[in-house]
Parts: sequence; C-alpha cells; structure tokens
Amino acid sequence: MELNEAIQSRRSIRKFKTDPIPENYISELIEAGRLAPSGSNLQSTRYVIIKSAEARAKFAECTPLPFVTQAPLIIACCINKKVLDTAEKRSKELRQSNAFADTPLANMNRDSETYNKRRREMDEESLKSYLSLNAAIALEHIALRAVDLGLGSCWIMMFDREKAKKILELDERYDVVALLPIGYPDQNPPQRPRLELNELVIQTI
Repeated sequence: MELNEAIQSRRSIRKFKTDPIPENYISELIEAGRLAPSGSNLQSTRYVIIKSAEARAKFAECTPLPFVTQAPLIIACCINKKVLDTAEKRSKELRQSNAFADTPLANMNRDSETYNKRRREMDEESLKSYLSLNAAIALEHIALRAVDLGLGSCWIMMFDREKAKKILELDERYDVVALLPIGYPDQNPPQRPRLELNELVIQTI
C-alpha cells in the first residue's frame, strides 16, 4: 500500500473481528514504532503487548470503552522516564553515525555537564510531556503500519493510568500514556469530517 493511501484509509476502528493477529504482524507493528524518530534519539517509548483473553479482560477495570478489551490485541504505549540518563550516550551515537554532518550541530560540544544541566532543569511534568510527544510519533507509525497490514486501530486516552500501571506491574520509571487496541476491522466507517486546507494555514510569510 502506498503511504498516501494508508493515510487516506486510516480510521479510528471501534469494532473488531475476533481473529487473532499473527505474531509476525505484531513484530512488524513494534518495528514500525522502533523506527520512529525521537528527540535526541532518546528512544523513550516502550510497549506492553496485551493479547491473552485474561489479560485483556483485566483492562475492563481501566476503561469504560468496551471495544478496547474486545480487540484481539492491545498495545499499551509507555514512556521510560529514566531515558535522560542515557542522553550523553545517545548523542554520542548520533555523532558517530554522522547524523549532524554539514549542520551547525556537528561542532557542538555535548559534554556530560550539558546533559546534567538539562536533567536538573526539566521538571517531571515537562519531561512527561516531552516524552509523550515522542510516543505519539511512534504510535502513529504503528497505526499506519496497521492499515498497511489490513488492520484497524484506535488511539485511547480514556483510561485510568494508575490502574493500568498497577495491572501491568510496571515500576516507577514507566508511565502508560496511551492504549492502542488493534484488530481486523468489523466495520468500514466513512472519512471523518475534516476542515478545508484553507482553514488550517494561519498565514504564509
């Protein structure tokens, strides 16, 4: 499927068939998320694959939306709040791969003190917002790959994050930021209403 076709075909699916998702498809979905860009290449997004009927049923405690747990697969998208500890290493990897070649960043001195200062200045809420933006990029990569594989998905933010974290037995470094139920669509909804292009561009300067 061409990328533009996947973008135009993507819908929020809220009714799924019960057919299980092949293991290789699940791997390809996570691979799509893995390849997504992230700020400073921190790669802070992590996933919990929820596919057993028992595990999915537990999530009924977390969300009032029944279709979430009726999907044959739920991907719990998490952020690792400790990734700033790896910032210096990630930056070194970027320099070694020539990611900054022919740009002003190539000559910047990204020493450990720079990253220590960054860690001290970024409060927890700012950090979570920053990492959540990176997770959103990865999630949409996964959603578009799902379309390409003939699957449907729906971003879910309506859930109890603390309950989800407890059910998944995640330690303090992780926060669950979104759920992505995935399955073969059992509906074919029309394109949602969208604003016209001329309503989106504030100005051209």
